[in-house]
Amino acid sequence: MPEGNQIVPVINQLIPHFDAVIQTQDWHPEEHSSFASSHKNKQPFETIEMPYGPQTLWPNHCVQGSDGAAFHPDLITNPTQLIIRKGFRKHIDSYSAFYENDKKTSTGLNGYLRERNINELYVAGLATDFCVKWSVLDALEEGYEVTVIDDVVKGIDMDGSVEEAWNEMDAAGADRVSSMELLK
Repeated sequence: MPEGNQIVPVINQLIPHFDAVIQTQDWHPEEHSSFASSHKNKQPFETIEMPYGPQTLWPNHCVQGSDGAAFHPDLITNPTQLIIRKGFRKHIDSYSAFYENDKKTSTGLNGYLRERNINELYVAGLATDFCVKWSVLDALEEGYEVTVIDDVVKGIDMDGSVEEAWNEMDAAGADRVSSMELLK
């Protein structure tokens, strides 16, 4: 993602300020159903209908075991207590850290958070208009207090999708804070 690496140093600064650090990782098998290359005559960013609803088609990305699936080399990962791998099922994509795109298949994150009595979440990362948005909306629906660190997210922005994502997260009750406010 263009400029996505710009948030890494800020995330690294924030990590020591939190008791629990959870990261998500796209982890797609080759020929994943969300890849445009898996559909004849389809291009990246077209939308198709899947059994679970509309699906944006993506360029091949984050293929299991590839360099593209690895965390950014400068991202501090040692304090990470849990990594949720998303999109590893060939026939269903996963934007949210909580559920696959069918909105039924759990990633296990909710159970982990409940077991640890974690009720307040701060969200940073990629992409504002897809993975961040769906994770925030699902977290709010599950009853968590959610704050998006607004200068530590980056979006893809397809036809105003970042602004729409912010509007949806705000309307659903997400709070916003800047990294500078948290680092004070």
